[in-house]
Parts: sequence; C-alpha cells; structure tokens
Amino acid sequence: MTHKITRFLTLFLLVSLGGCTVQSEHHVPENAAFCDDLTKHVQQVQQLHVASGTTPCPTKTPDTAAVCNYQTTYGMWFPYLDYADTLAGKTAEQFRESMHQRFQQAADMGINTVYLHLRAFGDAYYCSQLFPPAAAVGDFDPLPILLEEAHRLHLSVHGWINPLRLQNDAGMGALSDRYQIGQWYRDSQKNGTYLCKVGDYWWLNPAYPEVRQLIADGVAEIVQQYEVDGIHLDDYFYPTTETAFDAAAFADVKADNLNQFRLSQVNEMIQQIYSTVKAKSPELLLSISPQGTMDGNYTKQYADVRRWGSEAGYCDVLIPQVYFGFENEAAPFSETVTEWVQTVTYDSVSLVIGIGTHKYGKVDQWAGSGSMEWTTQWDLPVRQATQVLETDGTDGLAVYDYATTFLPESNAERMAQQVEQLGALLRGMPADLL
Repeated sequence: MTHKITRFLTLFLLVSLGGCTVQSEHHVPENAAFCDDLTKHVQQVQQLHVASGTTPCPTKTPDTAAVCNYQTTYGMWFPYLDYADTLAGKTAEQFRESMHQRFQQAADMGINTVYLHLRAFGDAYYCSQLFPPAAAVGDFDPLPILLEEAHRLHLSVHGWINPLRLQNDAGMGALSDRYQIGQWYRDSQKNGTYLCKVGDYWWLNPAYPEVRQLIADGVAEIVQQYEVDGIHLDDYFYPTTETAFDAAAFADVKADNLNQFRLSQVNEMIQQIYSTVKAKSPELLLSISPQGTMDGNYTKQYADVRRWGSEAGYCDVLIPQVYFGFENEAAPFSETVTEWVQTVTYDSVSLVIGIGTHKYGKVDQWAGSGSMEWTTQWDLPVRQATQVLETDGTDGLAVYDYATTFLPESNAERMAQQVEQLGALLRGMPADLL
C-alpha cells in the first residue's frame, strides 16, 4: 500500500502546482532459419480490427533475463495495425527505427508498460512452430527487435494474444497441415467442433482439452523463446451467444446450464495459461483486459471476472476496458471504476483501469444521452487518468491505443495537448519496479 500512498501524495502535489508542466541483446531462436523459411508460409489474409521518471530495467541478455514489471502500471496497447504498417515490406533496420520512435513517444509520455499484439487471428508476429506467420511478417523475426527497443527505454513488454480467434475462409484454406489448426480445419470431425465459424471468421472452441493445450503450448512457445515480461489477453473469449457454437461439447457433458458451462471452459483455459506462464518464471505476469461492464463479461464473453479478481490462480492483473465517458448513460465512467474496485479483492491481483483515446472527437453511439460527450469535452483523457490515479484500490492505468493517441485522424492539435498533459501527470508519478 506504500506505493499507493506515495502516488496519491505525488498526484496531490502535481494538481496543487497547477500551471507547472514537465517538458517533455536478444538472439533469434535457434529454430529460426527463419523458422523453416518463414516466407513460404506467409498468409495473405484479410484481417479486421474490431486498444522518464522510472527505475531502469536491468539490461536484458540471454544469460541475465531479469523480468521488468512495475508496481504501478502506466500502460499502452499496440494493436497489430499499430506496427504492421511499419513491418510489411520493410527491412529489419527500418522496422527497428520506426518502432523505436513509437516506443520513445510512449516513454516520453510516461508510459512504462506496452502490450504488443503478437497473435491476433491465429497468426504470429514471432517465430512459431504452432501458428502461421502474420501477413506483414517478412524474412526476419520482428519480436526480438520489439523487445530490444522497448527494453532499451525501460518499458515492460507483455505479449498480447487472442487465444481463440482465427482467420477467415481464405486464410484457413491456405493453412499448411504442419499447423494443428490446419489439420483440424480439414478434419470433418474437428471442423465444427474444435473450431467453428462465426460471421466471417473461425474460432477455436475452448471446451476441448486438446484446444486448451494448443493455446497453452502457444503461450509456452512465447515465454520460453523470448524475454517478454508477461502475457496479455484481451476481451475476445466466446464469439457468440448462439447455442450452435458448442452444442456438441455441451451435449457430451450432459450439463443443464450453458452459461455456467461456458464460464467453466474459459476458466479452465485461463488457469492453464496462468500455470504455463508461471512455470517459466513466477515473476512473469498474466494480465487480462475484459470488457468494461459485468453484463458484457458474463452474458456475452463468458468471462468470470469476479472469480479472477478474487481468487488465486487466474491472473496477476485485470485491466477492464472502461472506455466510457462520465456521462455514458449505461456505464458512466466513475461508477464503473468503482464497481471494478469492489470486484478486484484478492491481494495478489492488481487493478489497472483501461481508458481509451479512440473515441476522442467521435459520437459514442451506445452512450445514450451521453453520446456527444467525446465531441464537446476535449479534456476527457486527462480527467479520466487523474481520477483513476486518485482512486484508492487502483494500481495504474492503460491507454488504448498508440495510433489514436499519437496519430489521430482528426482533432490532432487537441489530442497533442492531451498527450502533453498526460505526460506531465504520468512522469510525476512513482513507477518503481516490482
């Protein structure tokens, strides 16, 4: 609790000062050639996107791979689209330079933790024997570069995966049988059970032990080959409420409550991922970023967040996506944060509040009477960050995402002012290593 008290006093002094502002070696895995000529397996898959003042991390080398995580998190998400455009058709040095600049911007704003998308659609932004390379990946492994450039700036790096979401028909049809998901796709007994199509995309079904094992093996592959500081999951769990998705698995167990069945399957998957992470090192963290509302988690995604926040063995950090304005009619920001503080009660689980810049200057169509708030109240990001840091029971914040913060499509001047003020706020806060 000491760091929370220190953080509160620091924040109080910053607010009181009012007008003062602050100006602002990894190796390639042995099995990379790159990974049996990675370029042969690149999938051309159409993908949709549905998120200073620190103690330096130890120098990272294969022999001294100390984990770098912070007591208070100031995080930022880097979805695959935020760096895929710096990767496709680029050399390793071009990619390195571009990502260094982006990480530097984040660090200059006071960010100390980055969530880097490593697998979004059953495709890998790293050397994998289990999943095909992402379409943007060329003839070099991008993850060692991401790790080296982020750690150079003392940023903690969490590898972000979507465990269940796969590709569309074209992508699945192009998969080699060297990949388990390719074999299942062409197996008449597994297609429709182990993996199912929802909308335009295919999804793994967590109700089967073999599926959960593949997911855990994918996590093990990352933490064993690379010096990440943690693994991160977002809110994509079950893709549908339709009963047909897992009808066969549900019938096999002869249960009578589909909701509870799905909650249990996700819980088993999460526990297995958590055990896999901790088997590598107890210091590595598993963070999960669920939806912002309890209803969305329990009736749409089947994410048992109350259990995860109150019991051991599920996660180290919960980062709810509280992407709502103060005037949101269904889920007002302040009340939603309070609900999460009351939800996360286990001492070893940290609560980091996710805030968004992606709605800045836009109509929030699901906010009811508060739909215009983001188009009129231009200080929302700073106000929300300030409130989070003032709230007892929180352990930091995370911003979704890099592009809408530093490369906004509109209102760029206003957003730049928010970045400057966020930097003044975050750089003045304590950020000690765990």
